[in-house]
Amino acid sequence: MTSRRETLALAAELRAGFEEAGAVTVETPVLQPADILLDLYGEEIRARAYVTSDALRGEQMLRPDFTVPVVQMHMADGAEPARYTYSGEVFRRQEHDTDRANEYIQVGYEVFDRSDPAAADAEVFALIAKALSALDLRAATGDIGLLTAAVRGLETTEARKSALLRHIWRPRRFRGLLDRFSGRISVNRERAALVAGNTPPCDAPLTGRRTQQEIETRIAALRADAATAPISAEEVGLLDALLNVRETLPFALENLRDLAVDLPSVTDAVAGLEARAEALDKRGVDLSALPFETSFGRTSMEYYDGFVFGFYSARRPDLPAIASGGRYDALTRRLGAGAEIPAVGGVLRPGLMLELGGTS
Repeated sequence: MTSRRETLALAAELRAGFEEAGAVTVETPVLQPADILLDLYGEEIRARAYVTSDALRGEQMLRPDFTVPVVQMHMADGAEPARYTYSGEVFRRQEHDTDRANEYIQVGYEVFDRSDPAAADAEVFALIAKALSALDLRAATGDIGLLTAAVRGLETTEARKSALLRHIWRPRRFRGLLDRFSGRISVNRERAALVAGNTPPCDAPLTGRRTQQEIETRIAALRADAATAPISAEEVGLLDALLNVRETLPFALENLRDLAVDLPSVTDAVAGLEARAEALDKRGVDLSALPFETSFGRTSMEYYDGFVFGFYSARRPDLPAIASGGRYDALTRRLGAGAEIPAVGGVLRPGLMLELGGTS
């Protein structure tokens, strides 16, 4: 069993390595305002957050990670460019897997730099890979930006595109919507009845606590959607082909370049991936052995909107990611009160590193 003293010592060592790379050490309060954070984290994290409240501060939550509070701090008064590192406890309920810790140490490295996003992606990935080099881990990489670009380019209504974009991080729900919007499956009976004009009374069970105006607005939206032409089989096939790309990075790029011919909306995202590959190569990352999967990262933090990565133990598949991270440009826009800056970061779990028998 790894002791807390050992974990803290390794955390300090990892943080010192990031400081040598130019990062400034920062701290964030353990208690964070819940109203902002609960809206920014993905469904999986929201369901596992520890939330409390008092009359003075309102709803608060024990931080489930550091990234969001570090972004808040930077967007409030950070210099540009900036690199930060940190370490400390994060808290997540583990009701479905009691063998996993609900409190553990996390160490991170975050880069806010608009000069060369591809180089920043490579910097974060390479530094974390170096810190993990003593361990036998497999890397996983992806790019959420490819799928979001493909969805935004669909020949359908903005309402349908918005619905698909909301559920990119819920693969089953995303597939269900895509199948319905393409006509592959029919709508359920209740939805069909509403579209046909069978409006329920305001106190019907189907309406829940909605007002009559909300019910009528919802029905109007359902009818507008029902009158919309289905997404073509060709576009659905291209989306499926995109989601099925799973190769080492050089071969994935070949597939994606071919797909971009018929799916031009992903052209810029593919160019960004090419630039990142070049930057990773300059950092000494072996691209021929680096896996890439378009679908990777779709069950992680919902604030990631570009490059995503993780490191996993091949011999301990029961463990969560030993390290993970990604790009979150959109998060800086949401927290920046009109300002924004490209940003990418990653976190490591020193406790798991010690459990696997390695250090930095």
